[in-house]
Amino acid sequence: MSETILSVRNLDLKFDLRGRTLHAIRDVSLDVYKGESLAIVGESGSGKSVFTKCFMGLNDINGRITGGEILYGGMNLAAFKTEKEWLRIRGREIAMVMQDPMTSLNPLKTVGAQILEAIRLHQSELDKAQAHKAMLDILSDVGISEPEKRARQYPHEFSGGMRQRVVIAIAVACKPKILICDEPTTALDVTIQAQILKLIKDLVREHDMTAIYITHDLGVVANVAQRIAVMYGGDIVEIGTCEEIFYDPRHPYTWALLSSLPQLGIKGEKLFSIQGTPPNLFTEIKGDAFAPRNPYALKIDYEKRPPFFEITPTHKARTWLLDPRAPKIEPPEAVRKLSRMEALSNG
Repeated sequence: MSETILSVRNLDLKFDLRGRTLHAIRDVSLDVYKGESLAIVGESGSGKSVFTKCFMGLNDINGRITGGEILYGGMNLAAFKTEKEWLRIRGREIAMVMQDPMTSLNPLKTVGAQILEAIRLHQSELDKAQAHKAMLDILSDVGISEPEKRARQYPHEFSGGMRQRVVIAIAVACKPKILICDEPTTALDVTIQAQILKLIKDLVREHDMTAIYITHDLGVVANVAQRIAVMYGGDIVEIGTCEEIFYDPRHPYTWALLSSLPQLGIKGEKLFSIQGTPPNLFTEIKGDAFAPRNPYALKIDYEKRPPFFEITPTHKARTWLLDPRAPKIEPPEAVRKLSRMEALSNG
């Protein structure tokens, strides 16, 4: 495995809301490796965006890190207290592509002016002419034709896909080491989705960045991620290479996510959906957070949080089903179907 660029250790994050405490991230650890593409997947509300916003100090003022470390470049980002400290990291070292380009862009400023702001902030050594050329080059790099003309236009004059390209251009203009893409293809049609994902993949390679994708859709990351971390209830429940998660998943929640893929549906039959609702993070979670929705839950799942069980050096899952004493349970048919497809493709 390559060099670790960011290491999260036992991170806890809580929000104080209306006199109550919401435990959003619960004792999460994760290593991110230099140059890799990592996807963090899970249902809405599983903690994906909140978790990665901790890396940039972007969580709401009601949010507070109550334990753990975020180690980057010899610094513990979890200990940062001031905006001045975060400005050394945000954009320059770690940048984020938000999921809604209309809220990320200023409607009152031209597209070129907004990219120039990022360039001047993080590449202050460039003079006015050099910064202008860099802005045009970045617009061209993200696939926007006639960059000189487009730079003078406003966000409302761009389509959704073009606006997303501009948001990506602003993030890349900062020349970050880590690029976080938060649901980068939300609200785009399938064809444009594929174009945006390919664009990000190409830019990550060309600029030697590390990419973290956040999505609720496993299908979106199948062709861009090298590793996948599955989140549920503010916790990482399984992590492995893309192949391990798709073809040899071990946590029942990962089974459920895979079974929900439209590609695995049978014509004429109802598409699989996960029954029940996500846990209430205002209350203390005892045991495995997924237990109430897990048809394979054991008694201990309601009593004690499972440890991580190692399946391979790159693959581990937090489920009691991997305990040697647990009954042997076959994954659902949709998951077995994926494994058979993999076996056939390798045969």
